[in-house]
Amino acid sequence: MRALDDLQVAGRTVLVRADFNVPLADGPDGTRIITDDGRIRAALPTLSYLRDQGAKTVVVAHLGRPKGVASDALGLQPVADRLTELLGTDVKVADDITGPRARGLVSDMEPGDVLLLENIRFDARETSKVAEERQALATELAALADVYVSDGFGVVHREQASVTDVARLLPNAAGRLVHKEASVFGTLLTDPGRPYVVVLGGSKVSDKLGVIGNLITRVDRLLIGGGMAYTFLAAQGYEVGTSLLEADQIDAVRGFIQEADARGVSLLLPVDVVVADAFAADADTTIVDADSIPAGWMGLDIGPRTRELFASSIADAGTVVWNGPMGVFEMEPFAAGTLAVARAMAGSDAMTVIGGGDSAAAVRILDVDEEAFSHISTGGGASLEFLEGKTLPGLAVLEENA
Repeated sequence: MRALDDLQVAGRTVLVRADFNVPLADGPDGTRIITDDGRIRAALPTLSYLRDQGAKTVVVAHLGRPKGVASDALGLQPVADRLTELLGTDVKVADDITGPRARGLVSDMEPGDVLLLENIRFDARETSKVAEERQALATELAALADVYVSDGFGVVHREQASVTDVARLLPNAAGRLVHKEASVFGTLLTDPGRPYVVVLGGSKVSDKLGVIGNLITRVDRLLIGGGMAYTFLAAQGYEVGTSLLEADQIDAVRGFIQEADARGVSLLLPVDVVVADAFAADADTTIVDADSIPAGWMGLDIGPRTRELFASSIADAGTVVWNGPMGVFEMEPFAAGTLAVARAMAGSDAMTVIGGGDSAAAVRILDVDEEAFSHISTGGGASLEFLEGKTLPGLAVLEENA
């Protein structure tokens, strides 16, 4: 991929695809408040560089899944307001994406200005399965700029107008964020430090079958927590009460357990769990051995002995990758397992990578120092597909046109 520094941007209009899909909450005065601006801050190195170089920067981004229907609830004004604060310059929103108002605002830009186009997914062509429809939108986007910079890692696994199609129409490069993400995940697949430890959690085994299948041939230790752990426990013949269980994945999980054993991969499962009699923060809870979950109770976090086991496995690692929380960390009684993994990684000398999504959110919510990790990815889905060994369309198109 061509690096950002290889593009001539001074005085030119640069179309930047960013990922500003940030969580929002209702403020006391009815305004929308960004509750985690991590993805916005991740775009600052690219945007600041372009401003310093005297480029006119037009940013394309999405928020939520509006499915082609515009709504105030998913408009990007809160993002523009936060960018204004972080960049120290007024960032306007063009509310018609590629229409006359957008074209007028672009034509009025001065070197160093930043303009944010309205939520690109308000235009149904962005995510259309019909190539001609995507290409038509891409042509309109390309007409706004001289060059294209891909800096939304969270969408590079998508075939979309502003991700892949427009990159074929303009000279392009990877932004600072995308370049770093691709470099980090490339290292994880080709040259990780040993022992190589991967921690997987989250709710469903089915979401991570491809990741497990690809990594089990590469890692030294695989630590399984979260809701997906109960399918692994069930595959070993344990009763799991009312815990989350994907019965149709038990055979696949047994296959992974057998393959790990055959390859000498240490596959660590919970040895104890925090169980509750209801899915609620005020439910009755207790700690039981992983093979003794009582009927009518559900596992909602890994237990204290498992936390110690996982922390010990992380302590001497050369590389640690984490994707998916160990429990329902949003509820205080079930956050200790996720916090234990985060702290173990933060205190490690290993290359530590958090694979985006809920794991990245947990680090911020639980107030663990982000600077203690080697890399916190901005793309949950993209990072998973990278770890599966899949070709990511948004990266492939940059390589094609380098």
